[in-house]
Amino acid sequence: MSAPGRKRADDQAIELGPIKSTRIYEEIVRQVKQLIAEGRLKTGDRLPPERELAEKFVVSRTSVREALRALESLGLIEIRAGEGTFVRQVSVDALVGPLALMMTSQREAIGELFEARRVLEPAIAALAASRATPDEVQDMERILESQAREVAAGRTGIAEDAAFHTAIGAAAHNRAITRIVHAIMDLLTQSREESLNTPGRPTRSHQDHRRILQAIAKRNPSAARQAMADHLVAVEALVRGTASERTERGRRADA
Repeated sequence: MSAPGRKRADDQAIELGPIKSTRIYEEIVRQVKQLIAEGRLKTGDRLPPERELAEKFVVSRTSVREALRALESLGLIEIRAGEGTFVRQVSVDALVGPLALMMTSQREAIGELFEARRVLEPAIAALAASRATPDEVQDMERILESQAREVAAGRTGIAEDAAFHTAIGAAAHNRAITRIVHAIMDLLTQSREESLNTPGRPTRSHQDHRRILQAIAKRNPSAARQAMADHLVAVEALVRGTASERTERGRRADA
């Protein structure tokens, strides 16, 4: 019997599709993660029994068991003997994976990702200007000194670029924000590489970062917010322009 007050997830309108992947249990994990990320599976929901899941996914019960073990190890579900399998309290970390999968699989989603950055990162920079400790400001300064050396040597400074944005997230002193910033940095790997390989971009990036840090060091949230917003607009224009140029070159080559 199910625990009192618990609702069955299969009583809701949840669509599960036949599995086509050769690594079947991983595809089951992916589908369940996506249902959780979309809010169609919520904390406390009880999953259908193993037999029913196998029928819905059109796979063997062995594959279902492997998937459930994987989901349990990820902290997404809890298997209770004699009661069933329940969705656990989901953290930001647990949702980052499916978010990254959805975003990186769609090139057109880059625009949406930058839109999210324009909403989030200027506000995060403003928080950092209010909350950063002297040690955190010094750490950002060291990162930018390292970035300057990389740029002067003719390199992109991509690691320092990511580290600087991550350090700003940490200086906001909000654990959820820190995790979100880490996720954004992971998602931006390809677009950052494209941007920083454009002639003149590493130098401009370092200059933008200097302006942001100056505002944070002066405890000026509005200036930090504006400096970050200006930086993101410039980067997005470059990244999306570079992608469009590459697409157009490919079209001409195919003509």
